[in-house]
Amino acid sequence: MDYTMIALKLATGFFGLWLMTKLLGKKEISQLTPFDFVSSLMLSELVGNTIYDRQVHFLELIYSLALWMALSLALEKAVQLLPWLSVPLSGRPDIVIRDGEVDLRAMRRNKLDMHQIGMLLREQGVFSVKEVAFAVFEPNGSLSIMKKPDEEPPKRRDLGLSVKPASLPRILISQGYVQHDELRELGKDEAWLLALLRERGVERPRDVYYAEWSEDAGLHEQRY
Repeated sequence: MDYTMIALKLATGFFGLWLMTKLLGKKEISQLTPFDFVSSLMLSELVGNTIYDRQVHFLELIYSLALWMALSLALEKAVQLLPWLSVPLSGRPDIVIRDGEVDLRAMRRNKLDMHQIGMLLREQGVFSVKEVAFAVFEPNGSLSIMKKPDEEPPKRRDLGLSVKPASLPRILISQGYVQHDELRELGKDEAWLLALLRERGVERPRDVYYAEWSEDAGLHEQRY
């Protein structure tokens, strides 16, 4: 077996799959629809079978990856141009609980039982079907829940408390390395961060395992 050719095929498959994931978008990772699942299986078989097969030439592997990428991109574009293709390819959401009552037909359509629904509810912090106004079974297998109004916690405005604008915490240091992209999005620079660290007795970013900034709480760091 030519180990150089195996290494070359493996590297090509690795970077080819990475490029396909980037081109097809984060949806391929975060939302595993039935079509995405089949696509992942096909890609794993395609790359796995060609790496160790002497009769499959290196250029044939590149051609297979390029053709699969072209077909996937063409299908994505077809769904954008013909929206009616989205349902047969990806499936559609289905309401399985309405006002605390389980829809038995929807359960049968999606081949679900109460043990599975109970697990999905508990993952959302809900331990009783009675608390649920609507539960939607998504095409990727997750469950989206809207609680009944009397089961929701009170909001700040309901209690007459002041409401502050929401701000997204930013990780500024990770394992001793400054995250310059996060600083740029904040409109800050490394000198600003170093000044904050010195105020807390830290001289070097590499002494910090994790540092997070939020507009409400300021800087929070964890040192090695």
